[in-house]
Amino acid sequence: MPSPRFVSQLDASNHRNPAPNRAGTTFSTTVTTSARPYVPRTATATCFSPPPATRQMVVNRLDPRYELRRSSQRRGVDRGKGDGDMSGTQLYDTIGATYTVTRRTEPRIAARILAALGDARTVLNVGAGTGSYEPAGREVTAVEPSALMRAQRPADAAPCVAATAEHLPFEDGSFDAAMAVNTVHHWPDPIAGLREMRRVARRVVVFTFDCDDPGWGDRFWLVRDYLPEVAGFPVGRPSLAELAGAIGARVEPVPVPWDCVDGFFEAHWRRPEAYLDERVRRGVSVWAKVGPEAEARAVRELRDDLHSGRWAERNRDIVDLDAAELGLRLLVA
Repeated sequence: MPSPRFVSQLDASNHRNPAPNRAGTTFSTTVTTSARPYVPRTATATCFSPPPATRQMVVNRLDPRYELRRSSQRRGVDRGKGDGDMSGTQLYDTIGATYTVTRRTEPRIAARILAALGDARTVLNVGAGTGSYEPAGREVTAVEPSALMRAQRPADAAPCVAATAEHLPFEDGSFDAAMAVNTVHHWPDPIAGLREMRRVARRVVVFTFDCDDPGWGDRFWLVRDYLPEVAGFPVGRPSLAELAGAIGARVEPVPVPWDCVDGFFEAHWRRPEAYLDERVRRGVSVWAKVGPEAEARAVRELRDDLHSGRWAERNRDIVDLDAAELGLRLLVA
């Protein structure tokens, strides 16, 4: 079984000490065995640059209850279309109401995206959502198909066009760069969308994940032990190599900081109590895709394991790590 890969030792001054929230309260950096309400941390603006050293963590043998469910429930679910034939647009028109509460700009990831954009002055943000990662000081145009997401964009955000990635309403070479953050997996035709980005811009920057990694389902304890349905989501979707090949991109790994403030699916890998908070789950499309029964089961079992100490015992090797390699990737072309 492939082992999850974790990166240790970020800037100790910024990541080892508890960070104050806006009210001045500090939060413990220790994962406890009891469930408690999740409170987002305040992020620092330090640019994250992963060190060369990595740390391997041995994956414990799975509990029989998880192995049984894992073998019976791994099935081919289209990660882009989610439950049934629901498109990414329909999905976010349904679940996006609380998106701005838990999905915010993670400054270390933003710094990587900004560096990849280089000297681009005009930037197209495709699948822009609420505009979390839109760079300041650039001339940005956003594209977002979901009306609910467009309605949550700040009043001073970049102008937003209602369109899809596969059919960008712009002439060839209209922008210096086009970017897409955590959105490609929702597109009905990712390859067509990426080629459209390449058509309208001289540079393309995409933040996504390596869904074709055969060990993807074993790298993250939430999938491995509680939500094995997610392991089947990438079936039928383009591989990372195919995505990169469509635009001639290089691939860069993006480790997830332990205190990541953008609440995407993998963000709380060292803060398991966060997944008990419905607000956190509502901001992540995965939970809507697996359905209410799987969600209720996963939350119940995670809560039980946190109370009993089972989670802490199974994951004792990760609680002091600063960043995790969970398959997130930056494509730069």
